[in-house]
Amino acid sequence: MAVDQSLLERIAQKLRTARSSLDPLALAAETAINQDRIEPRVDRPPTSKDSILARAAQLYGSKRGSEDTPPTGFDPAAAALFEALVEGAFLVANADGDFDSEERSAFENVVLAATDKRVSGDQLTALLADLDQLLVEDGLDKRVQVVSRTVARPEAQREVLRVAALIGQISGGISTVERETMDRLATGFGLDAKVVDESIADAQAVLES
Repeated sequence: MAVDQSLLERIAQKLRTARSSLDPLALAAETAINQDRIEPRVDRPPTSKDSILARAAQLYGSKRGSEDTPPTGFDPAAAALFEALVEGAFLVANADGDFDSEERSAFENVVLAATDKRVSGDQLTALLADLDQLLVEDGLDKRVQVVSRTVARPEAQREVLRVAALIGQISGGISTVERETMDRLATGFGLDAKVVDESIADAQAVLES
């Protein structure tokens, strides 16, 4: 699969930025981020223009040290949200059984760029390895159910679908089987199928920009 670097940059920029329709107050609530509760480890703290993915990534990226001694500022709920956002896109990308090393590398690079590397390359590689193993052990249907149960708030659920649709553009768009996986996620969330249509349409616009 030939990778268009300019396309990856456009996708990353879209993933980094909040939807224009998203209320900044709702955004903060979705990611459980409050400026008084975190100690940013990056040069630029999150703003109201940051996407849910970018905000959740900041707290996921703050996870350092052992599981028994989580660092100051680490928020397990935001970390779980970040993992679910990545897994939703990962499941869609793997739905057709064709997720080669080049596509995987592009997936990682886009997520890192979209989060301003608030998550390290090693952290993301380890997360994807865990998701690989879980997908093999549990199967697609069960992992879709897990993501559906993990993400409870409607705006965060929409973000899962938005992230999946945008990352799906890496391989030239959402295939029929990938669309079916997005529909399963939407059903698990209790969202109307039109939300999937909207997510895909917005993502396709990236290709035309």
